[in-house]
Amino acid sequence: MNIIELSGVTKKFGRFEALKSIDLTVRKGEILGFIGPNGAGKSTTIKTLLGVLKATSGEAKVFGMDSWKDTVEIHKRIAYVPGDVNLWPNLTGGEVIDLFMSLQGSPAIEKRDELIRRFDLDPTKKCRTYSKGNRQKIALIAAFASNAELFILDEPTSGLDPLMERVFQEYVEEAKAQGKTVLLSSHILSEVEKLCDRITIIREGKIVETGSLKEMRHLTRTLLTVATKLPVPDLEQQEGVHDFTGTNTAFSFQVDTEKLSGVIQYLSPFTVLKLESTPPTLEDLFMRHYEDKKGNLEGDY
Repeated sequence: MNIIELSGVTKKFGRFEALKSIDLTVRKGEILGFIGPNGAGKSTTIKTLLGVLKATSGEAKVFGMDSWKDTVEIHKRIAYVPGDVNLWPNLTGGEVIDLFMSLQGSPAIEKRDELIRRFDLDPTKKCRTYSKGNRQKIALIAAFASNAELFILDEPTSGLDPLMERVFQEYVEEAKAQGKTVLLSSHILSEVEKLCDRITIIREGKIVETGSLKEMRHLTRTLLTVATKLPVPDLEQQEGVHDFTGTNTAFSFQVDTEKLSGVIQYLSPFTVLKLESTPPTLEDLFMRHYEDKKGNLEGDY
């Protein structure tokens, strides 16, 4: 069952086409990582899902309901955390959390108190005194204390220190264990790699790749560090080999994953003494998508 389903969604602002007929699904009980550089269309997609923006064409559905026409019903069942939280300056953090929880109709007091303790938040301070990180904590506490079925998290750990990021990850995993669904947009690629079942990459308003990291690794490279007894000639000339460094008996290089078997066969006659393989990371994959032909980045992430 798909909790989120975008089909052929296009969004135009005047002549500018921010989303270009995108298709996106998030299945019940999964965590989908949604990544791309600034300006790629992530926030526009999320605002369309939330019913803040109306798609120019195509269908955007959440829980099988139209995200624009059925916004009120959809919002009763979701929790949304943006990357920059604005709060009422004269209310305390605790008052804001309680207000958000009352809107959800789920006063889970014990869970709220546990979250306040785990996120190390002082709920008695006025919101105007909070740092960016503490404002994020308030939104996260209110979200995880709710009975939401779907969590839409847009750069949710912006401003958090590494310890609080770990706490955040624990609660995302807890939500998944409870059968809840998470759409996570993040610039922290290690976080996406650790948490997400599938990953969708958006570029210039188009979905360019979707799949599990295992499924997507064929598109990137593996790092090999090798020592041989005999000199290896012309390795850098072999198909799929990149960024060769070292001598002809002790060297490292990257190899296109689909060419790995052939390269290892080429090395074997030279008596391999050491072979260390480092699998490609999500960051490697992401960079491959955003490098131009000269190897320069086309956008920041």
